[in-house]
Amino acid sequence: MVERPARVLATPAALDLIARLQEKYGKIMFHQSGGCCDGSSPMCYPVGDYLVAPDDVKLGEIGGAEFFMSQSQFEYWRYTQLTIDVVEGMGGMFSLENGTGLRFLTRSRVFTDTELELL
Repeated sequence: MVERPARVLATPAALDLIARLQEKYGKIMFHQSGGCCDGSSPMCYPVGDYLVAPDDVKLGEIGGAEFFMSQSQFEYWRYTQLTIDVVEGMGGMFSLENGTGLRFLTRSRVFTDTELELL
């Protein structure tokens, strides 16, 4: 049986930052911002601090943290695999990594035809 490709992955640097944030804040989650105040970036929150909408799409989990985006964003990203990375900079105003000197960044690649068939 062929395994379905993951819709969201994380780099080792992102997994390290996720682990540090979990140590400090407990259980966390992500929501891909739609481009408002903080642009289109992955936002990290303590579980319960951000209310997931009924039509938000769960893409998967990274480092034990659930990753969501709005249905309208998903329509745009549905043909791509997201990889959450970390770069130097200031995190989103409301995102937990703000103040660490690092920020989460979404990278993407288009799924192959074979991968899309498996999804």
